[in-house]
Amino acid sequence: MAIEAVLIDIEGVLGPLSFLDETLTPYASERLGAFIAAHGEEDEEIEEALDEAGRLMGGFSLKPAEAGALLLRWMKQGRKPTPLKIIQGRIWQEGYAAGAFRAEVHGDAGPSLAAWKAQGLRLFTFSSSSELAQKLWLSSAGSDAESLLDGFFDTRMGQKVEEEAYKAIAQEIGLAPAQILVLSENVDELDAAASAGLATLRIARAGGDSGRHPAVADLASIILP
Repeated sequence: MAIEAVLIDIEGVLGPLSFLDETLTPYASERLGAFIAAHGEEDEEIEEALDEAGRLMGGFSLKPAEAGALLLRWMKQGRKPTPLKIIQGRIWQEGYAAGAFRAEVHGDAGPSLAAWKAQGLRLFTFSSSSELAQKLWLSSAGSDAESLLDGFFDTRMGQKVEEEAYKAIAQEIGLAPAQILVLSENVDELDAAASAGLATLRIARAGGDSGRHPAVADLASIILP
């Protein structure tokens, strides 16, 4: 089947993974407890996220300090549950607004997305970061990438290393899995996508083993029919 849509990771594909690892994650980690204490009982979205965190732990009602400790532990373990991602996104929103940092987007991102859009392809992101965090990343970088995208998927669809998440996205988009090309730098994510029947391509900006997936050095090297 011909490719009709491209599903794109932000971290490592549209923007540098180092921005997440060296800037965003430490910023959220340092402010997590104070943010929960300030918003956990007066902000409906944060309150719902904390309630969901408690349900994930077996139905517990978490006090602010307990919730903060739990989310920090999840961050250290590399876990990416939706409640954590929602709260991280809100913390980053404050950081962007305060001018604490500005995101980076690779120079080939905008031109490549524009070229694919002109070909009639539908463009989507799939990131472990929340939809809000994805939009903040792209808009703060001064890139036109956000305006070229047809939609944003996050952990509400499932984890990026889970086959079922890609099946759910294909159903949501309304295309057969084989009509969707996944772009990621993470081989485990590509393995899950391939198992779900999606086409895969590794963006190997830093090199490394691409496993069973074809690879290119950057987005500018991709030629789509």
